[in-house]
Amino acid sequence: MKSILDGRSALKKEIDKIAEVAGYLWQNGWAERNGGNITVNITEYIDDEIRQMPAISEVKQIGVTLPSLKGCYFYCKGTGKRMRDLARWPMDNGSVIRILDDCASYVIIADNAVMPTSELPSHLTVHNHLIETGSNYKATVHTHPIELVAMSHSKKFLGKDVLTRILWSMIPETKAFCPLGLGVVPYELPGSNKLADATLKELEDYDVVLWEKHGVFAKGLDVMDAFDQIDVLSKSAKIYIDAKCMGFEPDGMTDEQMAEMTKAFNLPK
Repeated sequence: MKSILDGRSALKKEIDKIAEVAGYLWQNGWAERNGGNITVNITEYIDDEIRQMPAISEVKQIGVTLPSLKGCYFYCKGTGKRMRDLARWPMDNGSVIRILDDCASYVIIADNAVMPTSELPSHLTVHNHLIETGSNYKATVHTHPIELVAMSHSKKFLGKDVLTRILWSMIPETKAFCPLGLGVVPYELPGSNKLADATLKELEDYDVVLWEKHGVFAKGLDVMDAFDQIDVLSKSAKIYIDAKCMGFEPDGMTDEQMAEMTKAFNLPK
């Protein structure tokens, strides 16, 4: 069967990048079974031939009207699909969807009629907001980083910017590569509208949001950018936890050291 990727090097490169990140999520132990989701706006790679492709599914309702997504195209991980399989066969474990003119429904156009993640409405709501605000961000990633989830089980870490300060102070690169820090959303039912609304609010100030006792949700310029921010935060969390396991509270960088680095790298204060 002919793939939508055949003869389209730019689109294939983007899908290959998604598959690469899916592999990293699995290798890091962040994507057990079918855990986690990836949704990427691929509209810029869509040509006239793709726009004329017929649907291979019936019309599906999003459950919310998203006016900025009219005519957009997304690659979505499939519901019930495993990241380790997506890493090898991205078009068998995900699909390309087209948002219809009513901005409240979509159809699958390629390669297989793989139903997108059940969390699609929340992912698309974020993408709608990104377009509304003129953002260049095109990717959203949800995954379950072990150390960050572990830290979310302690209330002392869940105050505003408490974890941000700790994680930034573990290693200089963390603030350099995740300069907005880490937002926090108190526990809500996975896939619920409350979780989606709370996440969207936090994403106004942060690129990565920690869901208490669940995982993280990140937005980025592309899927690799979103992954990289999660990766550096996770490394800092691991450093903190390893120090605690060695029997001491890590000192972290001092306020003076943090201020010096912020100025030197021209980072947000």
